Amino acid sequence: MTAAIETEQELIEEALSILSKNLPPHKLARLLSIWHIGKGDYLKDRDAEFAGEKVVSLFEKALQGQSE
Repeated sequence: MTAAIETEQELIEEALSILSKNLPPHKLARLLSIWHIGKGDYLKDRDAEFAGEKVVSLFEKALQGQSE
């Protein structure tokens, strides 16, 4: 029996998925802006992560996150 080991990209995608479900948008955006992983395309990831969002909706979510 062999263990399946995911690629680095798969691991990063899983981690981003977990973070996006458990962090408010303002914290996720802040983390992504300072996270230097050396691979990937932040602009593509950002577009996918915040698809359909508007500045107003992100602002409202950020306010909700601050009040929690």
